[in-house]
Amino acid sequence: MRTYDLTPLFRTSVGFDRMSRLMDSAMQLESTTTGYPPYNIVKHGDNRYRITLAVAGFAESDLHIETHEGRLKVTGETRAQDEGVEFLHRGIAGRRFERTFQLADHIHVAGAELENGLLHVELERVVPEELKPRRIPIGSSTVEAELIAK
Repeated sequence: MRTYDLTPLFRTSVGFDRMSRLMDSAMQLESTTTGYPPYNIVKHGDNRYRITLAVAGFAESDLHIETHEGRLKVTGETRAQDEGVEFLHRGIAGRRFERTFQLADHIHVAGAELENGLLHVELERVVPEELKPRRIPIGSSTVEAELIAK
């Protein structure tokens, strides 16, 4: 396993310790990930994304999607319907799974849809007005304007 020293990147930044934790967790997950179920992440424009998971054999009631503290977790668990069935070959995986995705700031789940064995999770970046860039006029300040108004 490789280790990376990110200290030089943090010399001129404040509040990016979360990135260090993300890198550490990504390095740990690299060796333990099973790859099931396979998924795609697609970007649609500047503020919209879609995660598509291949979940053949799962019904809507078998799938659970939740977000908590900037993480999207998709879990699936099928009910045993194989009693009395003798498989000659079993190639369709129906095993329990859990997939976790780290979401960036202001990314919200807009919806989810199960279609033809594919679970589509729609994501959207919603930046609050107070965090959007704004132009500051030169020559006046709000403190001066308040003093003049009094």
